[in-house]
Amino acid sequence: MAHTRSARKSIRIIAEKRSRNRAVISEVKTLIKKVEDLILNNELEQSKAALQEATIALDKAVQRGIIHANNAARHKSRLMKKFNVAFSAES
Repeated sequence: MAHTRSARKSIRIIAEKRSRNRAVISEVKTLIKKVEDLILNNELEQSKAALQEATIALDKAVQRGIIHANNAARHKSRLMKKFNVAFSAES
């Protein structure tokens, strides 16, 4: 346990940041899962909009320093690959 006042304050601040960051990460994961479900159900128009929304959320998380840029790039790449496979199979 922290002994100094500054250490206690630091622990409080870190806990607040962690809870905010966890909320953003949870939202991003939900959006990714939503895109994947829509692609599996062959709802391409809705999945296109959801893909754009997920991409924006990933970029914002990177911008805020919540996730690493390579992590976001990997997720976006995988989602785009799944979307393109489904789109080419539809055509």
